[in-house]
Amino acid sequence: MRMWRTWLGVLACVGGAQLACTPSSPEDPLSEEPSQEQGESTNAPDASVDVAPPLVLNDDGHVSSPPPPAPQPPLPSIGFQPGFHQALRWSHYVGGVTTFRLRVPVARAGERLQVTFRAGDGNLTLQRATVAKAGVDGSLVSAPVALSFEGKPGFNVGARALVTSDPVVFPVGFREDVAITFEVRGALAASAINAFPGSFARAGTHALVTGAIGGEPFERSVGVASVHVEGPTGRAFIALGDSITEGYVDLRNDTRNAWPALVEAQLGVPVVNAGVSGQGFYDALRLLSDEVLAVKGVTDCLVLLGTNDLGDAGAEEQMETRMLLLVQRLEPFCRVWVSTLLPKEKTNYGAYDYVKSQRLGFNAWLRGGGTSTDVIDLESVMRQTSNVHLYLDGLGIDGIHPSTEGHRVMAAEVVRTLRERGEL
Repeated sequence: MRMWRTWLGVLACVGGAQLACTPSSPEDPLSEEPSQEQGESTNAPDASVDVAPPLVLNDDGHVSSPPPPAPQPPLPSIGFQPGFHQALRWSHYVGGVTTFRLRVPVARAGERLQVTFRAGDGNLTLQRATVAKAGVDGSLVSAPVALSFEGKPGFNVGARALVTSDPVVFPVGFREDVAITFEVRGALAASAINAFPGSFARAGTHALVTGAIGGEPFERSVGVASVHVEGPTGRAFIALGDSITEGYVDLRNDTRNAWPALVEAQLGVPVVNAGVSGQGFYDALRLLSDEVLAVKGVTDCLVLLGTNDLGDAGAEEQMETRMLLLVQRLEPFCRVWVSTLLPKEKTNYGAYDYVKSQRLGFNAWLRGGGTSTDVIDLESVMRQTSNVHLYLDGLGIDGIHPSTEGHRVMAAEVVRTLRERGEL
């Protein structure tokens, strides 16, 4: 939620040009990981993460939108659709060549894949990358297959660039774990929370090692923005949200236990995760082009946003305006589903009386058809009947975030709604 206010200033470096970017030496490949203390962040993001913003923040504090993108053409019978995605808002810097082995679940079956890498807040050099079936403790259970980039083994790019590999023959099954291994130096885009157990980093060049690469666990998503898999096309969802969607439960998490992944497992279709801990509507709109609209082959968008916007006087009206703008930008791209906000038992930002009244008002607006889109009423299955501001026993962990059991309950309601009204 508003969880990063307490350490954003600490992590800013080089005159505020980077986030999470403490330099490292070849002997110490890992820069300092951000604290996972659950505070709250500001509504407006630091300017250092602004990347070709699709919105303009005018002097009066409102956002204006460029023309919406053209509607996507119908999907071909065979094509690339997302099997994995992360909106990598933060940055991680390594000063010497370092090998990362990221273990990710791929939510789409097919015979070929492409991997999209993203640079962090500075230049990035990738000298070699491979993909293989993931084993235990960082080992591989298949020979590593080399990735190429316009026929070359690597690339050099500037800050926040997205680079997609050439298609490579690599058969993969639905929700099969793959190991993406890459040798890099410089700034890599990264997630904020630990959610990828079984991932490692080690100084040096180890992309071709089939056994465990050793080094240190590195469980944040880093470098790899998306995996697209070629196969018969069908429904493919992307979930937009904050830490509730990204899957924060504790200091160590597993993306496989977050509600989007649980929906995916039950429906048998990709539900990739674009949740970003700490964000509100401002952030989501500002970086929508790179973090969501750049993901090809999406058919449906699930939106659970607004908890971090609560608390300021006038916030409800601003939330409604920005939700409508978000829906307007998404509708040419996907079928939009919006969710009511979950209970919020406390706040570290703004007056709690504002938080309570604004949340109820915003949810009523959504249920009343304010967005003219499909609504998934997650609040209704998570709240106590006697007090709408409290989680049902066992479904919350800290008054703001759902527990692991809470994620299961949320997923069940999403699945029920999609099967009832989404032709699934």
